[in-house]
Amino acid sequence: MKKIFKILRNIFGFGVGLYIGGMINMLIINNGGEFIAPPEGVNPSDIESIKKNIHLYQPIHFLIPFLAHAIGTFTGALITSLIAVNLRMYLAIGIGCCFIIGGIMMVLMLPSPLWFNIIDLSVAYLPMAWLGWKLSCKIIAQN
Repeated sequence: MKKIFKILRNIFGFGVGLYIGGMINMLIINNGGEFIAPPEGVNPSDIESIKKNIHLYQPIHFLIPFLAHAIGTFTGALITSLIAVNLRMYLAIGIGCCFIIGGIMMVLMLPSPLWFNIIDLSVAYLPMAWLGWKLSCKIIAQN
C-alpha cells in the first residue's frame, strides 16, 4: 500500500509541476509586453503576426520568451521535486524534457534567430530543471 501511495504522489507531483510550470510560462508570455513592448505593429497573441514581423525583433524582445521558458521549467521542476516522495531528480528532469519538447515545437513553428534557439534550448530547460531539483534538495534538507 505504501508503494502505491509513493507512486501516486510522484505522479501527482509531476502533474502539478507540469501544470504550474506551464501556467507560469504562459503568464510571463502573455504579460511580457507590459515590460518589453513588442515591435510596432506586432500582435504578440497572434502567431502569424509574429511570424510576419520577426525581422523587426531586436535581441531584447527575446528576453521575455527565454525567461518564460526558464522560470516555468525551474518552477515546475522545483514543485515536482518538493511533492515527490522519491526519484525527485528523475521527475524534475522529466519536467525539463516535457518543456524542451515544447521549446523544440516552438522553434519549428516560429522563425527565430539561431543564436536564440541555441541559448533557449541549451539553457532554459534541462539546466533549469536540474537547478529546480537542487533547490528542492536544500529545502527538504532544512525541514
